Amino acid sequence: MQEKREMEESTICDSVIFPLAGLFFAGTTLDMGDLDTILRDVDEYTDTDATRTAEIAANSPRYRRRSSTFIDGVHDVPDDKTSPMAPAQLYSTMSGRLFHSGRIAIVLVGPPARGKTHISVSLSRYLQWLGVKTRVFHLGDYRRATMGPDVDVPDDYFFVNASAASVMIRQKILKKCREDIYAWLNHENGQVAIYDAVNPLAGGRRSLAKEFAKHDVQTLFLESHVTDAKILQENARNVKISSPDFQDMDPNDAAELYLKRIDLRIPSFETMDEPELNWVKMINAGESLRYNNVSFGYLSFRIVFYLMNLHTKSRQTFFARAGTSSQEDSYKLDAPLSDEGKAYSQKMADTLLKHREAERAVSIANGGSDAPLKPLSVWTSTRKRTVETAETLKERGFRVRQRPQMSQLNPGVCERLSERAIRRIYPEEIEKHEMDPYHHRYPRAESYHDLAVRLEPIILELEREQNDLLIIAHESVLRVLYGYLMACDAMNIPSLKFPRNEIIEIIPASYQNEAKRIMIPDLAPDMIPGSPEDIKIPVPPSGTLSPMSGLDTPAEPANPPPASRN
Repeated sequence: MQEKREMEESTICDSVIFPLAGLFFAGTTLDMGDLDTILRDVDEYTDTDATRTAEIAANSPRYRRRSSTFIDGVHDVPDDKTSPMAPAQLYSTMSGRLFHSGRIAIVLVGPPARGKTHISVSLSRYLQWLGVKTRVFHLGDYRRATMGPDVDVPDDYFFVNASAASVMIRQKILKKCREDIYAWLNHENGQVAIYDAVNPLAGGRRSLAKEFAKHDVQTLFLESHVTDAKILQENARNVKISSPDFQDMDPNDAAELYLKRIDLRIPSFETMDEPELNWVKMINAGESLRYNNVSFGYLSFRIVFYLMNLHTKSRQTFFARAGTSSQEDSYKLDAPLSDEGKAYSQKMADTLLKHREAERAVSIANGGSDAPLKPLSVWTSTRKRTVETAETLKERGFRVRQRPQMSQLNPGVCERLSERAIRRIYPEEIEKHEMDPYHHRYPRAESYHDLAVRLEPIILELEREQNDLLIIAHESVLRVLYGYLMACDAMNIPSLKFPRNEIIEIIPASYQNEAKRIMIPDLAPDMIPGSPEDIKIPVPPSGTLSPMSGLDTPAEPANPPPASRN
């Protein structure tokens, strides 16, 4: 998990242009006479550049790869094994760019502890899901890669009137980040670059927009504006509660001290109000939204629509299978739960509620908030098995909502056919399915791609939901929703596994989502495998592994990754 992101986006130089004749920095010009002083002050720093090049390159965010199955892949760099089509992508183009939109730079604005990284990563996840080639460039990552591990920046690093040495360090960090942004947009056919940094001053933002315009890149500024003290406290606690700087401190006192440090380090900040720029201002974690001049194509409106559904408040999402039915499982029959299925629903509910209480107790013991648990919402499809599985939670006072879009994948004419019969009757379909199990449809059936498109309203409501959420659904639906939240490649989604004796918990974080399993005890072995409603070719019934085929479960990887993916 990403180490707590102290000042991760922070830099004043994220809005800087350096002409050859002088250093123009956030509205401050240094004449040529200052250059001698600058070069003398940074001799010691620059002497180490040659020896640090390999280390910087190795630590650069652009070289990240997925480290395990239980960390989401939103920051993964595509390779030759990556599917050419995203899970909800409707069409492709020669250029790789969609919606008749050009190249766009989305520039984050706001001090630390405002949820900017959460917003940038969530937006990237959604755009990648649609097939828009998107990458996030966290300036804080470049700062850490350049400075090295456990090396803090100078005290005046974030000041407008910083020392010459600090200015040069900032310039070096900025140069590497900008090089990667332009390489992504110009040479890798990238369409959207999300620039996660502070960008505090109006003059610097205007300069930045002009710089991108010279490269034929449209700029959309996105500010996270927070005036609610409770949200700031929660964000600060999430960022700093495990930092060595705040060991043995009361969490509330640590949050207060962290916010004071932000004010001291970034004394000058101007909120977005430039009439000539394109900008969106999210106020208090999605409480309201303001925008200006966002009128450069369909994709920009799609981005704004997504932001209207997004919030940055923390909550957990749980996935659980429906119980078994009393009759032969059938897509058309829609049978009710069996006695075993009803017993399963009780055990599943008991396990989930005990887990939530246990997690709260652990959080309090580690210095977390002692506030009551968030309310738990329950979503099901309109199928009888899912509705009846949620009945025990409804009887305990939890709100249950039925969502018709969450009905399982339609298996078409192959529903009741054996594997041998399918291979005999539809040999050509079998060949097509084995080549592309995500996009292929059996006769009169749905593909996983069809299901992903059908579930888009659910995805937007999932982003809007502020309570903890339990989704009870068929395995095919869970595969697609998990694929979205964990940024899975389209070709991996049909082979995700959700055995009935596990509840999968998605743990959100600003930099990435994580997943772990919660075991449901004392289930009969014949209840654990996947439902016969699944198309049997080539998707096997669910076994004891979850959720990635051929790999260990999220909570117990064969080779545990390091604590940070940086």
